[in-house]
Amino acid sequence: MNSLPPGKLPLGLLDELLGDIPDEDARVLVGPRLGEDAAVIEFGDTCLVAKTDPITFATDEIGYYAIHVSANDIATMGAEPRWFLPALLLPDGHTNAASVRDIFSSIQSAASEAGIAICGGHTEITVGLDRPIVVGQMLGEVPSDRLIRSDGLREGDRLLMTKGLGVEGTALIARELGEELDARGLSADLIERAAGFLHDPGISVLAEARAVCDAVRPHAMHDPTEGGVATALRELAAASKVGLAVYADALFLAPETDAICETMKIDPLGLISSGALLIGVAPEDVDTAKDTLDRIDVTSGVIARVESAGFGLRYGSGTDWHDLPSFDRDEIARLFG
Repeated sequence: MNSLPPGKLPLGLLDELLGDIPDEDARVLVGPRLGEDAAVIEFGDTCLVAKTDPITFATDEIGYYAIHVSANDIATMGAEPRWFLPALLLPDGHTNAASVRDIFSSIQSAASEAGIAICGGHTEITVGLDRPIVVGQMLGEVPSDRLIRSDGLREGDRLLMTKGLGVEGTALIARELGEELDARGLSADLIERAAGFLHDPGISVLAEARAVCDAVRPHAMHDPTEGGVATALRELAAASKVGLAVYADALFLAPETDAICETMKIDPLGLISSGALLIGVAPEDVDTAKDTLDRIDVTSGVIARVESAGFGLRYGSGTDWHDLPSFDRDEIARLFG
């Protein structure tokens, strides 16, 4: 039997496994299902939104990644991230008191900046690891009538993308594989700029999610993580049971991302992309949403139109259309695997 590759499970297998989990609690409004960023539990007029996410590739500023990757998934539900519980798994033989303090400091600094309280967690030295892993549980809340789900897309809606393809992947590769990029001929200035993508344009989508939710009522939002924007589009379509016409010529990325992907021979469409936000809105709300994002200096563009399920997932422009590319694992896993 063939082993599965690193990264997310194949979407078909994951959908099968999640479908076997019984739906036994009426207060669980959003349970484990393909395409949803977080679980939602009803508490009267307020909903608790909960997310668990690991950080497995990053070592530099791992606490910053842990806070913002989890907070993003809360924000895509229209909720405010409030509380965080990190589980730190630290490699046996490669951990000392100073390195643990650095991770604690990184987590606390990022949490304070985002207005999130550290309210529990767990830390241990673990055998069999070659790098630290942080598994975070983020909790947030949202008024019941402001909840946004990934299954809300409607035929005719437009999908906006913010910031561009591969923001997180660009930062990760520059920070973790900078020497290799240098050896392959990329300039030190470009590598430094790419490493800075962690903070600018940044992997957090809190500001843009808040702004858009105040300006319009998105039908769905999604955070492209492992598998990149291509996988996130598949997840959104599966959750909403719709098709998508993805405009290849509307997809955009930074020059630094383009240079790194070209140098490392990876496809930015399948590269981990925290920092981008996919926003599904009615056609009449597109201009308002884009103007709102412009006012907070967040780049955005319409990258897809929602079609009927029978249309499928099509990618192209003009008369040249074909199936949306599928990625069995994130492109970055090919570099770190």
